Amino acid sequence: MNVVVIGCGVVGAAIAYELSQVNSLSVTVIDRHQPATASTGAALGVLMGIISHKIKGKAWRMRQKSIQSYETWIPELEALTGRSIPYNRQGILMLLSELEEISKWEQLVETRHSQGFPLEIWNSEQIKNICPQIDTEKNHTAIYSPSDRQVNPTALTLALVEAAQHRGVTFKFGVDVLSAELQNSSGSSAPKTQHCMETTEGTISADWFVIASGLGSSLLTAQLKQMVDIRPVLGQALHMRLEGSLGNLNFKPVITGDDVHIVPTGNGDYWVGATVEFPCNENDIPPNQELLESVRKKAITFCPDLAKATIIRTWTGLRPRPEGRPAPIIGKLPGFSNILLATGHYRNGVLLAPATADTIREMIISNI
Repeated sequence: MNVVVIGCGVVGAAIAYELSQVNSLSVTVIDRHQPATASTGAALGVLMGIISHKIKGKAWRMRQKSIQSYETWIPELEALTGRSIPYNRQGILMLLSELEEISKWEQLVETRHSQGFPLEIWNSEQIKNICPQIDTEKNHTAIYSPSDRQVNPTALTLALVEAAQHRGVTFKFGVDVLSAELQNSSGSSAPKTQHCMETTEGTISADWFVIASGLGSSLLTAQLKQMVDIRPVLGQALHMRLEGSLGNLNFKPVITGDDVHIVPTGNGDYWVGATVEFPCNENDIPPNQELLESVRKKAITFCPDLAKATIIRTWTGLRPRPEGRPAPIIGKLPGFSNILLATGHYRNGVLLAPATADTIREMIISNI
């Protein structure tokens, strides 16, 4: 059975990797760009699963599945490819504002313990002793989640691609879909299982198509007369460098608060971000430098020594946000039995990639 995955960000690459483990499938991935060069390449890779307030239903199950999957994925991918994937296993420390009700966090701690996941509430003395880089005069309370993680999204995606290639998946980059009006591969009017799409490399036939192309998904589904409205949201981030590392040399969690992340990447380097910027006119989103500066200043209120850091670079990325419906969109495209959507993950593409890939694989193999 032939499967074509359209899109090779972290979600498309994850799907390819999962499908590569099904012997009866022949998988091809196409993308107009190189892997991890769109939304994935701009992500910070902060995996906020256990520390999220999702405690039941699909939203929680996907987070739980993904966090657990990464623990086996990372060593497996490194062994298969020989690549090193930067993966921070030291958890996430979330600084709480004075306005937040501690009772809701106490309830979450109890829920997570019942689910088998540790979650801790730290007072200012604990913060000061364990993470001395944090200004405890302004940040009195924190939640520590030792089970959450951070991964380098680009390194992860490239490893997924290489591992999938080792298992027989074909990747075609620089290939664009010209027409998504599916035709019967036999050319007859009788309904057939297999269909084909026209691309810049000719006709591609498949029994299943998986649309995992983020913002490009809207154009493809519109051609199929089933418009899935996905809009861009811009994010800006900073790469900052200090002469030495912050705080305890043996404990380097991701520090987050008020939707700002400080991600240690080694040798005194930190990623800081990200802004959330919506279109002001159609899909045009010029980067707002004031918002980026506000993110930098917020990070400094958490860790004052960041004021001494040099900005090595700044970067931007567009996240795919579904309009008028929850993110992500996973399932069959209405009106089609063999076209699956795995798109519109907004700010959680890296976090939810394993669970998304698992869902797509189960949908396909249940029909083999």
